[in-house]
Amino acid sequence: MRADVYAAAAVTRIDGPLLFLRRTVDAGLNEAVEVEDSAGRRRLGRIAALDHELMTVEVLESTSGLSLSDTRVRFLGEPLHFAVGADMMGRIFDGVGRVIDGGPPVSAASKLRIDGMTINPAARAMPRDFIETGISTIDLMNSLVRGQKLPIFSGAGLPHDRLAIQITHQARLRDAHAGEFVVVFVAVGVPYDTAERFRSAMEDSGALEHTVLFLNLASDSSTQRLLSPRYALTAAEYLAFEQGKHVLVVMTDMTNYCEALREVSASHGEVPSRKGFPGYMYSDLATLYERAGSMEGVPGSLTQLPILTMPSDDITHPIPDLTGYITEGQIVLDRGLDRADIYPPVRVLPSLSRLMKDGTGEGYTHADHADLANQLYAAYARAVHVRVLASVVGREGLTGIDQQFLDFGDRFEQQLVHQTASRTLEQSMEAGWALLRELPASELHRLNDAQIARYIEPETDS
Repeated sequence: MRADVYAAAAVTRIDGPLLFLRRTVDAGLNEAVEVEDSAGRRRLGRIAALDHELMTVEVLESTSGLSLSDTRVRFLGEPLHFAVGADMMGRIFDGVGRVIDGGPPVSAASKLRIDGMTINPAARAMPRDFIETGISTIDLMNSLVRGQKLPIFSGAGLPHDRLAIQITHQARLRDAHAGEFVVVFVAVGVPYDTAERFRSAMEDSGALEHTVLFLNLASDSSTQRLLSPRYALTAAEYLAFEQGKHVLVVMTDMTNYCEALREVSASHGEVPSRKGFPGYMYSDLATLYERAGSMEGVPGSLTQLPILTMPSDDITHPIPDLTGYITEGQIVLDRGLDRADIYPPVRVLPSLSRLMKDGTGEGYTHADHADLANQLYAAYARAVHVRVLASVVGREGLTGIDQQFLDFGDRFEQQLVHQTASRTLEQSMEAGWALLRELPASELHRLNDAQIARYIEPETDS
């Protein structure tokens, strides 16, 4: 690493969070800098673009007070790093890794680059082992597997923040690694009151004891917002791959991250793509999401649960659309269910966990887990179809079997989707079996005779 060097009187333009300056120093892309104003106040930044003559610096704090003539830039000769250590647990950081809980600095055991490194595909281990969240529509219907990236697609005003806090408090492993399970929670571009709600909820519930909390506020600069998930993931990688922990990373709201990406891209003068977002948004998101996983022969794992709000509830919007291509499924929240006071308002039919089969079943959860989930899906799908039919012909125009499925759909939402307290997987499965007992055994085509005899017929005969 070369010695620090300075550039003075090199700034040619200041545009929002960006400094444009003449290239008087041989610096590299993503190199960390310190921007110093005339009063000696320093602001952290990084080189975001450069050519033979000019370079662009993203300042991570406000550029207010900076001038063209009196601004000095110090080049640090290395990318941005985060000092990490085992005592990060239970601590609260801002969006760029600074302690904000009033406690002492973290005892740095290592200093890691925040851009990290995606896991080599050849070194990846297959995601295994079920993570229990306490949410029936996830645990039973769309199971989260250790090492997976499973986003939650929400909408403005829906209770995704409440769900995020609940999962942080309830999530656990069911096997021998249960004591090595921790959470890294990063709030990206949230209002101050939301950040305080996250903080107080985790402190009051005791969840903060096994959580590393990062809070990036809406009032912080957009450039800082782009780095917050990277600082959080760097902490998670240290805990997972150097400390041997099994880490669940909850990131909310990734839509704020993408909006910041669009804002900064526009400041750079880049040609926009769909909805004004930069054309490289897919690859940029991939640099975050692909940091999830586990490696052969390396203890620990990193699981991601990103949460994003779909603009105008549009699942085809570029943010959820591109996220869906990178990740392994989605959990979709529904405004209609929310209006019906169903919590969590998970719309089961479009939700999917592509890795569910790799972490459930005999040896992981229960031998009948997958068959029960498939039968519930099939029955609920028919119930939704019958609802459409009933809206045309009325309930009186339905056959007796269709009327039973119509009632099943209502009970499914009220008794399985809706829950006022955490449920174990066993409790969720029992609720599922109880629902299926209300239907004729002849209609349960996804179950075998042994399963019907064991779970359905005993109550039918009583």
